[in-house]
Amino acid sequence: MNAFILEKYGRNARLRHGEMADPQVGDDDVLVEVHAAGVNLIDAKVRNGEFKLFLPYRPPVVLGHDVAGVVLRVGARVTRFKPGDEVYARPADHRIGTFAELIAVREADLAMKPKHLSMVEAASVPLVGLTAWQALVEIAHLSRGQKVFIQAGSGGVGTFAIQLAKHAGAHVTALARRQEGLRELGADEVVDSVPEGAEYDTILDGVGGPILGAAIGAVAPFGTVVSFANTIREPVTFPTRTLFGRAPGAKVVGFLVFRCTRDGAATLARLAALTAAGRLQPRIDRVASWREAPQLLQDLVDYKIAGKGVLTVD
Repeated sequence: MNAFILEKYGRNARLRHGEMADPQVGDDDVLVEVHAAGVNLIDAKVRNGEFKLFLPYRPPVVLGHDVAGVVLRVGARVTRFKPGDEVYARPADHRIGTFAELIAVREADLAMKPKHLSMVEAASVPLVGLTAWQALVEIAHLSRGQKVFIQAGSGGVGTFAIQLAKHAGAHVTALARRQEGLRELGADEVVDSVPEGAEYDTILDGVGGPILGAAIGAVAPFGTVVSFANTIREPVTFPTRTLFGRAPGAKVVGFLVFRCTRDGAATLARLAALTAAGRLQPRIDRVASWREAPQLLQDLVDYKIAGKGVLTVD
């Protein structure tokens, strides 16, 4: 099969277009013909080698964490899918590889593609949708009336998180470099820095570093800070006034975006229902042809894309 191949780790490493062996299909797997693939910052982080300690891949490896396509073949124990079904997924760790013509996905990670979404729209949803859901619903237990602060609001996760938080009945403040369209998604306030003196019940961080430290200073008593940024390379100093006195009972939770696949199929089905009801809408900034994969990934790293970039497979 055709694929974009990472030959070695490195910030300047390029994806090579070439041939790879077709994926093996186990008894619990579904072979999917890729029609569209979302591009995410995690692909660049894996390329750079930032997750080698936690998620070691042995190059040559194919990147790609989002897929929408058509089922070609199913394993012996698969019961929910058949050839011809249109599906979407965020493949599990060690099973990524959507920058290719074919991918074998575990049945547990696969869901039927929302009928009202195109392949390109569906491919933009899985990773960011699952991340936003896990952060706000499963970790922060967001509820109506709470105040939420979302950093990197114009990014893939941020644009989904704004909509989820608004659907939950929260008051949403979004921090973003590119602010256009965020109010239409549901943000009540759009800012370019952490507001002085503000307090938030839930803070969602996708930036890390000093910006995360500033946000932690704005957490309300018994509030929650959830960060999915890779802060290992940029340690954060938590303000003493936050942990001792200003916000008693507050908690800071860090999780890595590549660990967001728990109950993936069921959550994707919930997200599909929300998109069908008009509560969520994918925000796609750029659609690129298959051979533009390396450039699309680099543009994402350079913050030239707001929302999601998606590859179409010809």
